[in-house]
Amino acid sequence: MTDLTPTGFLTIGDASLEYKWLAPQAADAPTIVMLHEGLGSVGLWGDFPDKLREATGAGIFAYSRAGYGQSSAAALPRPLDYMQREALEVLPAVLDAIGFRRGLLLGHSDGGSIAAIYAGAHQDHRLQGIALIAPHFIVEDVSVTSIAAIKTAYETTDLKARLARWHKDVDNAFYGWNRAWLDPKFRDWDISEYLAYVRVPVLVVQGVDDQYGTLRQIEIAQDECYCPVDLKVISGAGHSPHREAPGATLDAIEQFARAALRDDQGLQGRAA
Repeated sequence: MTDLTPTGFLTIGDASLEYKWLAPQAADAPTIVMLHEGLGSVGLWGDFPDKLREATGAGIFAYSRAGYGQSSAAALPRPLDYMQREALEVLPAVLDAIGFRRGLLLGHSDGGSIAAIYAGAHQDHRLQGIALIAPHFIVEDVSVTSIAAIKTAYETTDLKARLARWHKDVDNAFYGWNRAWLDPKFRDWDISEYLAYVRVPVLVVQGVDDQYGTLRQIEIAQDECYCPVDLKVISGAGHSPHREAPGATLDAIEQFARAALRDDQGLQGRAA
């Protein structure tokens, strides 16, 4: 990996993207690149990156996409293929900029979709697996219903103020995501075609009570992927299992990482 400060900004195209870097326990250890949810940011991962580093010994790199956190704003309205653009144009540049040599992509929600698109579109020898937390491959009715409800909450409750703690331009973050998902044309959004081209192991973590997606998303991964697909369905968790059931989620990712990254190539952590 390129020498990175613990926090900073990357210039990718016209965007300035904030990042957090947790160095690995061993110099030759792999890197886990974290891709946040549709309203997420570096800060909103909380202490999960630190727990992940402790559990695996891997280096952890998290960044805020344009429009989120302290990164520069995104042009609105977002195009309806914004996740494809992120996976095909921005993420490759980020990986090259940080000197990514080998490791995993770990994505939550939109970030999981971006990770899946990247893995299907790029036969990247550096990539050894993708871990997807509550990913979307298609748009479901429950997704649209919940996203419409959160728009009402954003405009009528203290949700905007709470999100403003994590985003420099909270309206840019919220409406960039929300208006894309609520556009009637977005109902046709479907990235399942990428799954057939994924050539690395996949982990899907899904909460039983996910208010933004059903177990249909898992079924799609099983149906479309030719590569190994590990599943972890967590009772009592909704759309953010890493916050609602952090122990079970961390255990699933640690076990997957050990298998995908192979302990004999520098992965360390609690079980070492």
